[in-house]
Amino acid sequence: MPSIKQVQVTFDCAEPERLARFWCEVLGYVVSPPPRGFATWEEFDLSRPPEERGSWFACSDPTGVGPRLFFQRVPEGKVVKNRVHLDVRVATGLVGEERLAALEAECTRLVAIGAVRERLLYDGHDACIVMQDIEGNEFCLD
Repeated sequence: MPSIKQVQVTFDCAEPERLARFWCEVLGYVVSPPPRGFATWEEFDLSRPPEERGSWFACSDPTGVGPRLFFQRVPEGKVVKNRVHLDVRVATGLVGEERLAALEAECTRLVAIGAVRERLLYDGHDACIVMQDIEGNEFCLD
């Protein structure tokens, strides 16, 4: 059986480019190159029928290690809790107050770019902060 070579995470959303650029800020990702044959995303969009313009966007890890993130416009809004979410690992290896401080610092940074803090889960040793991105998708700072 062949092994998996790459994984892409796909988000259904209302505003693909806006949400992609938010996640670029969160993860240090970069906007993926426009589709082959186009110099810019704007050029690509202008080549499409008006109803399809801005219908998808992508970003990727500049190191090539993390998965590509793909954002596709869907007509319906988010209604219920995500069945899959991202854990943004900002405090790996830290425990207790040191872990909590690292999570809180990153939470403050992300709230400033539009994320919403939901709640802190902390048992005195381990912690994570449940958050929402700019379209209400849950994710955790871990």
